[in-house]
Amino acid sequence: MAVNRRALHDYEILENIEAGISLTGSEIKSVRAGKVSLQEAYARPDRGQIWLQGAHIAEYGPASYNGHDPRRSRRLLLHRAQIHEIEREVEAKGLTLIPLRMYLNNRGIAKVQLAVARGRKQYDKRQVIAKRDADREMERALRQRTTERAR
Repeated sequence: MAVNRRALHDYEILENIEAGISLTGSEIKSVRAGKVSLQEAYARPDRGQIWLQGAHIAEYGPASYNGHDPRRSRRLLLHRAQIHEIEREVEAKGLTLIPLRMYLNNRGIAKVQLAVARGRKQYDKRQVIAKRDADREMERALRQRTTERAR
């Protein structure tokens, strides 16, 4: 339904976690229609719960006056042990919780893939881009060599 592409550029992913998300009726209809944006979203622990902040789920037109606030905080559904582990990691190591993607599983239930991540500095981003470009060039050269041999 939605992918946060910028997250892979701006953060170093340390761990992935799948979480359920508590949505209202009009929100799940918007999610099924694909009207979700995770661009500025993040998650944070608060009083024994994990909350998704800043995710935009567009209002569902036919919901009339019973619509929802597009940027409201939404509770993520995790086991208590997972929540405590995440709280410890985020508070002790100064890491961040970011949503990588939101999707519907095979039963039609909305899920969020969270990542425990560390922010990258500008020079780290440049190094990652340079390494990716070098790998791409090597793959291209190898592919060209194998096609020349086949002739």
